[in-house]
Amino acid sequence: MYGKSTFFNYIIGQKLSIVEDKPGVTRDRVYADAEWRGIQFTLIDTAGIEPKSEDRIVSSMREQVEIAIDIADVIVFITDIKQGITEPDKDVALLLKKTKKPVVLVCNKSDNFGKENNEIYEFYNLGIGEPFAVSSVNASGIGDVLDEIYNHFPKEKEESDEGEAIKVALIRKTKCTESLHL
Repeated sequence: MYGKSTFFNYIIGQKLSIVEDKPGVTRDRVYADAEWRGIQFTLIDTAGIEPKSEDRIVSSMREQVEIAIDIADVIVFITDIKQGITEPDKDVALLLKKTKKPVVLVCNKSDNFGKENNEIYEFYNLGIGEPFAVSSVNASGIGDVLDEIYNHFPKEKEESDEGEAIKVALIRKTKCTESLHL
């Protein structure tokens, strides 16, 4: 499974978010400070989101994600390159487009380092920008994603030492709701 929380832990340099081989482990927001190119920011790991579910647990998780989206300056949408685009990916992409916030599209599980991933081209169809191939488990491609996040940092917050930190939210669709009922 290693995905969003693995990505989060790598960027912050410690194992703060729980990483398990099953979806639905992260249910609340997890915050940690990070730095890239001399700029401090707060990274927010969120639960997976399933916009159309009426399940109580999934709805509660969605509320936590929506809070993170509201306070974020930049949103990172993490998808699974091996799965390709799914209907929930399309739903999440539509939701993120409506925010009018910068979205960085990450195609995780691109584990064949040095080999071209033709599968990545499908992700342009989400209409939220250039997809970045990443392997969270191998840490490949993460620097390129951080550079793209940095390019979207609000300039006024970069120049100010006071006030609120820049916030970056990590968003991913929920893989399967059946596993959420423990």
